Amino acid sequence: LKNEIDCFLIETMNDCYETKACVIAVKEAMEDSNIKIPIFVTNVYDKECRLLNGSTPEIMISMLESLRVDAIGINCSLGPLDMEETIKRLCTASSLPIIINPNACLPHVENGNTVFDVSADDFVKAMEKLDEYGPAILGGCCGTTPQYIEKLVSKLAKKDLVTREVKETSSICSSLKMVYFGDNSPAVLIGERINPTGKKKFKEALRNNDIPYIVHQGLEQESGGAQVLDVNVGLPEIDEEEMMVKVMTELQSVTNLPLQIDTSSEIVMEKALRKYNGKALVNSVNGKQEIMDKIFPLIKKYGGLVVALTIDEDGIPDTCDGRIKIARKIYAEAEKYGISKKDIIIDSLAMAVSSDSNAAIATLQAVKTIHDEFKGNTSLGISNISFGLPQREFVTAAFFTLAMERGLSAAIMNPLQSEMMKAYRCFCLLHGKDEQCLNYIEFANNYESQSIVKTDVKSNSGNVTNEAGNFNIETLEYAIIHGLKDDAYKATEKLLETIEPLNIINNHLISGLNFVGEKFEQKKMYLPQLLMAADAAKSAFSAINSFMEKSGKKEKPKGTIIIATVKGDIHDIGKNIVKVLLENYGFNVIDLGKDVPPEVIVERCVKENCKLVGLSALMTTTVTSMEETIKQLRKNAPWAKICVGGAVLTQEYSDMIGADFYGKDAMATVNYALTLFK
Repeated sequence: LKNEIDCFLIETMNDCYETKACVIAVKEAMEDSNIKIPIFVTNVYDKECRLLNGSTPEIMISMLESLRVDAIGINCSLGPLDMEETIKRLCTASSLPIIINPNACLPHVENGNTVFDVSADDFVKAMEKLDEYGPAILGGCCGTTPQYIEKLVSKLAKKDLVTREVKETSSICSSLKMVYFGDNSPAVLIGERINPTGKKKFKEALRNNDIPYIVHQGLEQESGGAQVLDVNVGLPEIDEEEMMVKVMTELQSVTNLPLQIDTSSEIVMEKALRKYNGKALVNSVNGKQEIMDKIFPLIKKYGGLVVALTIDEDGIPDTCDGRIKIARKIYAEAEKYGISKKDIIIDSLAMAVSSDSNAAIATLQAVKTIHDEFKGNTSLGISNISFGLPQREFVTAAFFTLAMERGLSAAIMNPLQSEMMKAYRCFCLLHGKDEQCLNYIEFANNYESQSIVKTDVKSNSGNVTNEAGNFNIETLEYAIIHGLKDDAYKATEKLLETIEPLNIINNHLISGLNFVGEKFEQKKMYLPQLLMAADAAKSAFSAINSFMEKSGKKEKPKGTIIIATVKGDIHDIGKNIVKVLLENYGFNVIDLGKDVPPEVIVERCVKENCKLVGLSALMTTTVTSMEETIKQLRKNAPWAKICVGGAVLTQEYSDMIGADFYGKDAMATVNYALTLFK
């Protein structure tokens, strides 16, 4: 900043959360220096169009546009043609300028030298094809040279930009899940149960710091059909700021659903928005100038889609016109902060018909007006309408249907109420928002087995059926799959009352880990979920170890494995992931660390008479060190099998340097070890 740079380029980012942290850091640095310059962000996508943590282009678009960066794109990762699908999706879904900086393909090693197969001419030819999608900035990354860029400039610099037709969409996201609002999507269901209002048990959980109870409220709502979880932990006698971050962080570690941050404190709101992974739904702002002055700067800085209540200094208007007037005021004020209509959801406030028989009419008229005249999004706290009435769910479900008929975009509701879900599934079915009736059929078929009751549901009961499998919520398998450390420990303690430790490991713990491993290989679960499952399994193992120490027993490990990052390489994230998983599968792992000389690895292998050695390298410049390590192991420890892994390695190179197995990912390494030590 002091040297008058032209822009910030945040590049080669392979994690959604780290990307957000970098953008916020840059924005704060500019605030401190009173300088405003463009921010460009490029991420590293694989051939399946995902970051290492599993985020898609659409998720990154949703978050980065909300953070108000100036251009986004892709760099490094792959050669230009392997990027095509990602670039197509970026250019189709984003309203921002798109940057493309490919490698000259993925590198490989020949005779100790790093080689990129795509020539400068082939690179330019491929970039010509990608230019048809309408990117704004073209360049090169690894393997490209000044000659590549010179030829690229010569061919494309004077060519007019391709016009892109971009539809702006309203969305929120977690790091793994997108939720869209608007006419092209059914009304979004926002689960209301993580809220202490009127809930004695929930208040006790907050006072007792019982985070697992609160987390289960979220998981049960997810199983009931919620697409977003409202998170309200406001209780006068607790530290709301600390509790909000705890609950939000824990929820984001066990569910993919985006969250709605629900608080009346701008201090709590800022802390939560800063910590949130993705683009959050914010509840709420309203027409009071004081509130807009506090909340809109937070949305501008941290991103988010904000719920706007039609209330101002004069209270809640009785009429539709009064509420629309406040909505206009909110839209206008938001525009001053660069917050567009797509990032605002107007809540025209559902009021109890028990105290005003015309309350529903004004609310529904306002929903329709916002939808028809403003082309805006709307939400309602549906259950408020039936307050004070018997059989509330009947009234609530009918009102919900009427609101959806008028264009309601989102509903804060209880997805565990059968009447509400019946109304929702039938409405979507009859309005052409349920292709081939699939959602309705699934709902109908699972109705009896789902954890849905009239008004409430017991925590920790019933089967949960979702993308993470069909397991009883009390089982160890369920706890591992969802990354629930406390639940895994408790479930293991319960199993130990009647089952031998080895049976628990083989028939329950490994079963849960294998399920996650299979989903990881199928790319239905991603690295964060794999690591959370490993942590939960580790918690289960600690319960088993504690039990065995008390009983004087100790289970033998499956075998001993040495792992190390080779000499000259200081990257050990991948190695550490492999270590955690191997330990959870019952292996004794000797981790020699990073930048380890061949002699040290060989010496330890001989000392331990080790059957398997795992070697890791991330940089192309250190794979020669890996080859030397393998040569020394073959000479001095010929009995040892050698597994290699790392970003620059391939099966071909693994074979060339004499390794026994190429671990393309952590689970592949685990499976090889299981086979070897069987």
